[in-house]
Amino acid sequence: MALDIDVLITYAEKDNETAKKGDTGWVGHFKHFLELMLFQVLGSKPNVVLKSEFDSATSPTLDNVAVMVAVLTRDFAQSGRCLDAVETFHKTSQGSPFSRIFKVLKAPLPLTEHPPRLRDLLGYDMYQQDVETGLIKEYSDFFSEEAERQYWMKMVDLAYDIHETLLMLKQGDNKTGARNIFKRKTIYLAETGHDLSVQRNIIKRELQRHGYIVLPTSTLPAQAAELERAVRKDMESSAYTIHLVGTAYGEIPEGSNRSVVDIQNQIATEITSEKRSRGEDFSRLIWIAPNLRNASERQKTFIDTIKRDTEAQDGTEILQNPLEDFKNIMREELLELDVRKGPADAAARSIYMVYDRVDAQQAEPIREMIEKSGFKVLTPAFEGDLLDVRKKHIENLRSFDGAVIFKGKVNDQWVRMKVLDLLKAPGFGRRKPIQGKALVTEAGTNVEAYKNQNLTLISGDSSRSMENLKNFLQDIKA
Repeated sequence: MALDIDVLITYAEKDNETAKKGDTGWVGHFKHFLELMLFQVLGSKPNVVLKSEFDSATSPTLDNVAVMVAVLTRDFAQSGRCLDAVETFHKTSQGSPFSRIFKVLKAPLPLTEHPPRLRDLLGYDMYQQDVETGLIKEYSDFFSEEAERQYWMKMVDLAYDIHETLLMLKQGDNKTGARNIFKRKTIYLAETGHDLSVQRNIIKRELQRHGYIVLPTSTLPAQAAELERAVRKDMESSAYTIHLVGTAYGEIPEGSNRSVVDIQNQIATEITSEKRSRGEDFSRLIWIAPNLRNASERQKTFIDTIKRDTEAQDGTEILQNPLEDFKNIMREELLELDVRKGPADAAARSIYMVYDRVDAQQAEPIREMIEKSGFKVLTPAFEGDLLDVRKKHIENLRSFDGAVIFKGKVNDQWVRMKVLDLLKAPGFGRRKPIQGKALVTEAGTNVEAYKNQNLTLISGDSSRSMENLKNFLQDIKA
């Protein structure tokens, strides 16, 4: 059956109630904003449908739905009809190699109260939390500074992740074979002990947001021999492994006396030696928690073994520092890996000028000035089908030296998504570091929201903007 519904939002009736009849409820606002974001990402209007717990208008088997978004609340978790909808869609989408269900949290809900089908999914937190008091409340002003920091950034994440899923579904339906337009780096992020599951999810999310494929994509087998085969297969197809080691030794699979964490580390040691002996690039990064006071004697012995066995192994680095510091080093390591993997680019330095079709005329003088400054100008594609347009965009992200985003008539959400694309660029197989990123806007545009985005902000009258842009380009040349 054709997947004529792109996104089905399922929710409990109570979560869309309003104080005044005729007003738009929380779920109604969510649907509207998600449609807008997906339109920006997909390039076409998506078919987004609301399904309340009492709605029966959709297909009984939900086999015409591509993606389900569950607005998870306590009312949802206690609604038999909502849970039935999730169960029905789970059965329908079971053949997919990736999850097609997304979990949105309208308010905090303890993990123990999440329905079993949703428990292991990473949630998108769409509520407001006061940093100082810890108080939680729902957003009433979706365009406040607080919403800018939390709600909209999560909405961007959700829109991109849904887009990725829709794209993979479309590729899977292609009878001539799916086209891998991304050619992204694959990273094996090792499973951890229970004490580091949250930290692992944070890192996994960050890697995915930057465009990397993260393995494993499914639960590891419970039997040791099968587990070892699965781990080895995934690591063989990866360019990099990341291991997080804490105080817990980890689960021990059937037929083994070593934990899953231990087994993965041992296989990574073997793969590193094998690949490097064949002249292949393969690196391993191990993070050990700074505080190990509660670690068992067995875990302390395991950590000592890791340190001893990997000290002399080329391509392996061990770090025992705060998690945020580790994440910064991880980003640098991955970027260096991408630089190492490819030959030097002998072509002229290039600037990717990112703009929307609606701003093409205004962007032309800037494009001409960049070209006259001696740069090759890469521009977006506006013609062709979605895959072709996206392919050109990915090619540009892989090869540019510097980037200039031009904001004319487009809205702030469009700009945010383009900034996010630049952040994801290392995951698309770049061979060199990014030399600079700039946002050029018309005079009078508020650029405060982009001050912490590692962008050179260029705004003002035409002559002043051109002068500042020339300085930006000169820095890249230097």
